[in-house]
Amino acid sequence: MTGTAPDPPHGARTRAERAGRMGVALIVLGVLLHLSALVLRGLATSRAPWGNMYEYIMAICLATVVAWLVMMRRYPIRHLSAFVLLPVVILMFVGGTMLYAVAAPVQPALQSYWLVIHVAAAAISSGVFLVPGVASLLYLFRAAHEREPAKFARFGPRLPALDVLDRVAYRTTVLAFPIFTFGVLCGAVWAEAAWGRFWGWDPKETVAFIAWVVYAAYLHSRSTAGWRGTRAAAINVVGFAVTVFNLFFVNLVTAGLHSYAGVS
Repeated sequence: MTGTAPDPPHGARTRAERAGRMGVALIVLGVLLHLSALVLRGLATSRAPWGNMYEYIMAICLATVVAWLVMMRRYPIRHLSAFVLLPVVILMFVGGTMLYAVAAPVQPALQSYWLVIHVAAAAISSGVFLVPGVASLLYLFRAAHEREPAKFARFGPRLPALDVLDRVAYRTTVLAFPIFTFGVLCGAVWAEAAWGRFWGWDPKETVAFIAWVVYAAYLHSRSTAGWRGTRAAAINVVGFAVTVFNLFFVNLVTAGLHSYAGVS
């Protein structure tokens, strides 16, 4: 007897691997169906399919899942899919039940080629930002568990290593931030053409600027040795919270020049 623990049965590993592959296949199928729904929505309205909150949320969720599929190919994080897909399911449920709008032309203020450019950049970046937001939140849970093993003892050990979560959060933020910056600049150009000024501190513009500053601070802190780790992850979580606030509260509650982006 050697005293070493026996390896887990090969069949058990195979079943787990098959279940994981089936899960990924279902996600890919969902992405294809989701993309088809957006394309058909655009064909039905003869415009870009993100002219209201219902369509905008659909575009955000599609960007999130596509970004997650890319990250799963690069890192061993497939078992974390539920953490990313849960907010996607919630967003889709809210969009489909509370924010649904029939296919129709957009208001005259939105009938511009900037709808395709500006709103697409905003939707893609917001969707991709969901992935690092979840990864950074899980990083904080994992870090707390490593400091005190009694905390989050049930799922803390099952999370990936801190460096893996950190890389996922950082690289997806690096991908989304330039797209977000491009979207903000395009919005300023569109605002000048539509309203005669590049920037007017409208609630939507103000919160978008705050989100930009927070993500810029995260990228700066993450690239600085003294600010890696928990503090950088906390900044990224704040950026994600500001993005969610901008998506729902600013769009649906406050009154401003972007109020037409509500539920109709």
